[in-house]
Amino acid sequence: LQIRSDKDKEIHIRYSITGVGADQPPMEVFNIDPVSGRMYVTRPMDREERASYHLRAHAVDMNGNKVENPIDLYIYVIDMNDNRPEFINQVYNGSVDEGSKPGTYVMTVTANDADDGTTANGMVRYRIVTQTPQSPSQNMFTINSETGDIVTVAAGLDREKVQQYIVIVQATDMEGNLNYGLSNTATAIITVTDVNDNPPEFTTSTVRAAGWCNAEQPQKGVRTSVVITRDLTGSLMGQAGSRNWGGMGLPTTTGTHSHFSFPQPKGPREKIQHFAAAVDYEMNRAFMLTVMVSNQAPLASGIQMSFQSTAGVTISVTDVNEAPYFPTNHKLIRLEEGVPTGTVLTMFSAVDPDRFMQQAVRYSKLSDPANWLNINATNGQITTAAVLDRESDYIKNNVYEATFLAADNGIPPASGTGTLQIYLIDINDNAPELLPKEAQICEKPNLNVINITAADADIDPNVGPFVFELPSVPSAVRKNWTITRLNGDYAQLSLRIMYLEAGVYDVPIIVTDSGNPPLYNTSVIKVKVCPCDENGDCTTIGAVAAAGLGTGAIIAILICIIILLTMVLLFVVWMKRREKERHTKQLLIDPEDDVRDNILKYDEEGGGEEDQDYDLSQLQQPETMDHVLNKTPGVRRVDERPIGAEPQYPIRPVIPHPGDIGDFINEGLRAADNDPTAPPYDSLLVFDYEGSGSTAGSVSSLNSSSSGDQDYDYLNDWGPRFKKLADMYGGGEED
Repeated sequence: LQIRSDKDKEIHIRYSITGVGADQPPMEVFNIDPVSGRMYVTRPMDREERASYHLRAHAVDMNGNKVENPIDLYIYVIDMNDNRPEFINQVYNGSVDEGSKPGTYVMTVTANDADDGTTANGMVRYRIVTQTPQSPSQNMFTINSETGDIVTVAAGLDREKVQQYIVIVQATDMEGNLNYGLSNTATAIITVTDVNDNPPEFTTSTVRAAGWCNAEQPQKGVRTSVVITRDLTGSLMGQAGSRNWGGMGLPTTTGTHSHFSFPQPKGPREKIQHFAAAVDYEMNRAFMLTVMVSNQAPLASGIQMSFQSTAGVTISVTDVNEAPYFPTNHKLIRLEEGVPTGTVLTMFSAVDPDRFMQQAVRYSKLSDPANWLNINATNGQITTAAVLDRESDYIKNNVYEATFLAADNGIPPASGTGTLQIYLIDINDNAPELLPKEAQICEKPNLNVINITAADADIDPNVGPFVFELPSVPSAVRKNWTITRLNGDYAQLSLRIMYLEAGVYDVPIIVTDSGNPPLYNTSVIKVKVCPCDENGDCTTIGAVAAAGLGTGAIIAILICIIILLTMVLLFVVWMKRREKERHTKQLLIDPEDDVRDNILKYDEEGGGEEDQDYDLSQLQQPETMDHVLNKTPGVRRVDERPIGAEPQYPIRPVIPHPGDIGDFINEGLRAADNDPTAPPYDSLLVFDYEGSGSTAGSVSSLNSSSSGDQDYDYLNDWGPRFKKLADMYGGGEED
């Protein structure tokens, strides 16, 4: 493409372009020669990316002045067949009923081509490449070349023969021209759905089977299903799990069908299972059934066959050992509490359903929380093993519950349980108890009273109304106190006299219930009598007096407290005075020479070599130890610590007074001089024997090295504590 101005012969003109593809994204797709006006494409163009471009061409002189008005340039990209058709899905799923007529719609496949759909480049056509399996014909389906609709083209679809077809579909552009067009493929899976065109059919007309009577249950309404036979087989040609396949079995013999049920088979030609429920050998030893089977769905139209099939079934019941059961479970009996031990309560017997087996039933206790009952092992007679008490913690709502076991001796043995409930009727066996046990009242009457009541463990009518009365003995009770009845359960206790000394009084009260015969109990209530204020409340002094202390006792206690406090005060004053005297006493030694805190006892070294006469033969290995082992009593080794009572050394006070240091040193010195066990008790200590033939010399050959010319003047620099030592050794020349 070239643009040119008519004025290019008169002046020099420069050409340029603007717009999308030039100076706007995508940038520099087009370029123009500014002198000649020729336009060029700088890179390959894709119609599927952008189909057209709108540019504007400009012409200016050398000074940039506009020479011509801008012109619009429209550039269209011509399509080429560079894109294959693409299916929306690689796998398509469809279905069609078996026996469908030709022309029946199955499914639609769709492919899209990115090329221009108005040209042959984007026009897609469909065709079927292959069909698997090719039965009963290799062309069972066809496809509309333009729309992609797949329909049946031949008859003979049979699910029992072919359940699924796999069809490969090809899509080609260029209107389906295989020489020039581009192609792609997809898979179509066509499932043949089942219709009820095959009725069920028994493979055998008669069947014999055996069942066990352990399906029976002693409890009415309870049934257990068990497999009786699997020999009654049927041919079900429909699709498994569908209404066309499922067979319904129904017994036709009147009066026996309630014992049996016939569930659906779980697979093609599977044996039909018959279940029995609540059959009893003692009632029926055999059953004769006629079983009919049919599909749940009706046969498809046009099928000229019977929709059902029948077969005869004979079922024999086999006897097995069944558990004994209690006909009345739970069994409830009523009796009064307190019956004596050994009383017969009831017969709690079980029934063994095995009438044709000679078996014995034995009874035992399974649960008896209070251990109140016994059961006869052979006949189930229940007797009491203890007195039954309705007020026991084992009673819930007046009922005591125990569980018993009945077991037969069959092979294998079987057992059943039964529950016995005993409703205990209350008798008047508990006397009432007075409440409260303690109370408080003023020493003068008419100020307050004590409300009293009673508690009884029995129940109505063996409880209230209660009768409250004071005993005649001792006579002081009725003289000092009186009882006023409020109602059937409450009364008031108050003072009869005008004044009663403060203290604690035990007031006996007789409480009688309304049982037949009535029971009474004499209870004691502790009453604190105390002085009261104007509001009727006990005062503080009155509370103490009511606790049982008289005025004399209170005064004696106060005097003892005062004496004790005085003694403590005198002891404190004496301790302070003694401490003051110890601080004012003069020191026995100069404070600068007080070295008591520097005297540390480490240990006693013992005598030196100059003090002792050593027998070096003791350091040699003895030939025997007889002189040690055969030592006579009372003779000890010279290196042993003597055994005897040790003297008591004085204990140094924690904070000693300076004036006591002399006494402390003197007492310790006397104790050490009189201590036979204090080291050095002997300087000869045998640590070990060197042995004979030692090349070592005697330790006596070691001499102490000392010189009298040593200078001790440096002791003067060590402070006042070493002043005495410096005077003794430092001034040797002057002395």
